[in-house]
Amino acid sequence: MAAARFRMSRRGVGQLLRSDLVLAEMVRRAEVIKGVAEAIAPVGGPEDPHRGLYKDSFFVQPVRRGGRRRDRAVAVVGNTAPHGAHVEYGTERVRAHHVLLRAAQAGGR
Repeated sequence: MAAARFRMSRRGVGQLLRSDLVLAEMVRRAEVIKGVAEAIAPVGGPEDPHRGLYKDSFFVQPVRRGGRRRDRAVAVVGNTAPHGAHVEYGTERVRAHHVLLRAAQAGGR
């Protein structure tokens, strides 16, 4: 029996990394991460004027040419709340919640 041989094509791998199939999988994983983030996001107390805004502001954005070299399909999970960075990273008065970090660690499978 002859041994199987494989010859990699850089162009073919590049096309695969930008394909609709890979993009759909990245969006699926991003939606899972978004769902986890929404589930663990803090909503604030009853006196908070922005109660629930952070939790309701998550989004998923597919990007065909993403990544460090702009050579692959990716999906970005983010938050549009004006105070989103403060919730994620904390301030001198508010502890960091790391919602997106924890969601990415728990979700994206």
